[in-house]
Amino acid sequence: MFFRQKRSGDRVYLQVVENRREEGRSRQKVIATPGRVDQLPESGQPDALLQSGAKFAEQVLVVSAHENGQAPSVQSRSVGPALVFGRLWQELGIPQVIESLPRGRCFESPVERILFPTVVHRLMESGSDRSCVLDWKRDFEIPGVADLELHQAYRAMAWLGEPLPESEQSAATPFSPRCTKDAIEEAFFVRRR
Repeated sequence: MFFRQKRSGDRVYLQVVENRREEGRSRQKVIATPGRVDQLPESGQPDALLQSGAKFAEQVLVVSAHENGQAPSVQSRSVGPALVFGRLWQELGIPQVIESLPRGRCFESPVERILFPTVVHRLMESGSDRSCVLDWKRDFEIPGVADLELHQAYRAMAWLGEPLPESEQSAATPFSPRCTKDAIEEAFFVRRR
């Protein structure tokens, strides 16, 4: 069924029409003629007719609820990257290695939970810590990082680049001192042996 306009002289009427197949051909049958197109909006009949029929069509109800501001706000979040890379993260023992290193700083959250989303972000799409925390993280469900703030990511990255004590600089290159990142890499090497 559908609506159509039918001209009769200088007047235009609204009709409800049904399509049917009879003897292999498509036939149209007028079910109702609610009235003249120019007078119907004033009477409110089309709106009332559509609203009464909408309760039988779930999709139309959702659309009309959305238009009226009554639809609930829905946000989807991807879980795949956190599941896949989270499993690898755990199997490689990254949390244990990071937590085993002595730190001179006090982090509000476990530093491993701060570093995980920044690593996954760099694997998925290149970008800054700022884009990771303020934009990218919103679209992903990553356990333990809901309250991660930008200053925490900056502090964790700074910690990775902090030079190690002078007693651990014997294998440093002439260009840069050994830093926390180097100690993490060495701990992974020892763990994987």
